[in-house]
Amino acid sequence: MIKLEARPQPSKLWSFGSPLLALLITVLVGVILFMALGKDPVRGLQIFFWEPIKSPYALGELMVKATPLLIIALGLAVCFRSNVWNIGAEGQFVIGAVAAGGVALLADKATGPWIVPAIIAAGVLGGMAWAGITALLRDRFNANEILVSLMLVYVADMVLSYLVFGPWKDPQGYNFPQTKTFETVTQIPRLMSGSRVSIGVLIALAGAAALWIFLFRTYAGFAQQVGGLAPSAARYAGFSSRKALWVALLSSGGAAGLAGALEVAGPIGQLTPYVPAGYGFAAIIVAFVGRLHPAGMVFSAILMSMFYIGGELAQSRLGLPKSLTGVFQGLLLFSLLACDTLIAYRITFRKGAR
Repeated sequence: MIKLEARPQPSKLWSFGSPLLALLITVLVGVILFMALGKDPVRGLQIFFWEPIKSPYALGELMVKATPLLIIALGLAVCFRSNVWNIGAEGQFVIGAVAAGGVALLADKATGPWIVPAIIAAGVLGGMAWAGITALLRDRFNANEILVSLMLVYVADMVLSYLVFGPWKDPQGYNFPQTKTFETVTQIPRLMSGSRVSIGVLIALAGAAALWIFLFRTYAGFAQQVGGLAPSAARYAGFSSRKALWVALLSSGGAAGLAGALEVAGPIGQLTPYVPAGYGFAAIIVAFVGRLHPAGMVFSAILMSMFYIGGELAQSRLGLPKSLTGVFQGLLLFSLLACDTLIAYRITFRKGAR
């Protein structure tokens, strides 16, 4: 008989091994899924795990996808470590994109390069403002931040739709719901010509380093985490739970807004109804697969971006639905949740009673 037995202490080995086992399970289930759909599983895995890294151009596209995922996940890690459950990063991403797009639309041929920092700042402030609504309702009325932040995602989508179908619609756009293409001067600087990789990659990596310093080398980061792990101990130590709430949500919202600004002023170059790409929800998986640690989230963001690109390639080359991306993301998350059981429990085998 198989039985789960509680460990005396959480296993450090499985804390790191669980994500690897979850990835292996995801791959095995993926093989079965490809076979069930009548596709070559080797070719399917090649599309997901080899095609995104096989050339410099492919690696560049991988970085383009990984950048917003990592930036949003870094902000979410602050929330989750503080026991604040921000599920609405997608909405904060959208409002950050809207705010950044609004500034970008002000540019004309005579505008100088100063517009780029203004666009980035607008995106950050937009995301913070949207997350601030959740923080305010939680702080003043004890509203559930999970429900509030999630519902605000749909409000953000409606704000975007109103603008691109209405006042910001490009009059020269043949009635398509989109703004005009932003001026060249608003473009986020790219790392090299011929590639879509922008300085957003450097910002994301700098953010990971800054988060590591904040969480593990500062008093403020220590107080933030204590509030999440042991609220009673935090209150006894004099740490402010209200401050922790606002810091967590504003940091997370600002990061999501930054990702939105880098996206619309980078690869997209305009506002369209398709700005919401699911990055805010996928970043939740990135954060947990990366163990809420900056270094771990760098690798998990790359893995998740491989799923995005693999899903797009599977659609064009194998004739599979694009929703396969979501299937792989869900498989990875549920596999991780199952494998995390091994951190606190061990599997034992006992003979059944006769």
